[in-house]
Amino acid sequence: MIHLLIVDDEDLLRTLLRNRFEKEGFVVTEARDATELWQRLDAGRVDLITLDLTLGRDDGLALAREIRAKLNVPIIMISAKGEEIDRVVGLELGADDYITKPFSPREVVARVRAVLRRYGAGSPFECAGVAAPNGLRLAFQGGVLDVARREVTSDSGGLIDLTTTEFNLLELFLRHPQRVLTRDEIMNLLKGQDWSAFDRSVDSAIARLRKKIEPDVDRPRHIKTVRSVGYVFSSEVRKV
Repeated sequence: MIHLLIVDDEDLLRTLLRNRFEKEGFVVTEARDATELWQRLDAGRVDLITLDLTLGRDDGLALAREIRAKLNVPIIMISAKGEEIDRVVGLELGADDYITKPFSPREVVARVRAVLRRYGAGSPFECAGVAAPNGLRLAFQGGVLDVARREVTSDSGGLIDLTTTEFNLLELFLRHPQRVLTRDEIMNLLKGQDWSAFDRSVDSAIARLRKKIEPDVDRPRHIKTVRSVGYVFSSEVRKV
C-alpha cells in the first residue's frame, strides 16, 4: 500500500487530510515539525510527503532542500503563499507539485495520485510500454544512473540532486544515446509528465538538467541541441 507522510503543524488540517487519504486507501503517518519528520522517515519507507512550508520555527523550504539531498521521494508543498515567485522557488527546490491554501481535499488526492503516477511507475518507459529491468545501471562520462534506486551518482561518488522530471529526462537520454529526440517524442515517452503547464517546458527542464550534469553549460558535452529538430545525448553510454 502507498504510504503518505503529512507534515503540518495544524492539527485540524492533518486530520482533514488523513481522513480523506485513508478513505482513498492510503496508509498515512503524520508529523508536526522537522524533528517528527525525520523520526518518521527513519522509521521506514515513505512513498510521498506533503510538506507545509510554515512549520512554526522550522523553514519548510530548507526542509525540502534537505530531504531532496538525502532521499529521492516525491514532495508536494502546501502553503498559504500563492504568489508566482513562491511557487517557482518551491518547484526549483525540487518539489513535484505546489498546492496553495485553502484547498479542496479532493484536489489534493488527485494531485497526489498524479505525482505517484509519474514517480511511482519507476520509469518513464513503463508508461510507454517498455519495462525497466531491476538493477539496471547506466554509466556516462560524469556519472552513473541507477534505475532501481532512482539515483544518479557523480564520478566522485556524490549524489547528483535531480528532480523527478530531470531524472526521467536523463534516463530517457541514456536509454537512447546517439539518437535525436524531438520535443514531441520526449513528451510522448514521458507522457506521465505534465508538459502543458508551461510554454517550452521541455527546453526549460533540459536547461536545468544541463546545469547539473554538464561540465560547461554553455558548451554542452552530453545533451546537445539539434537546431529545429530536438536534442541528442551524444556521449557514450554503457551498462554497469
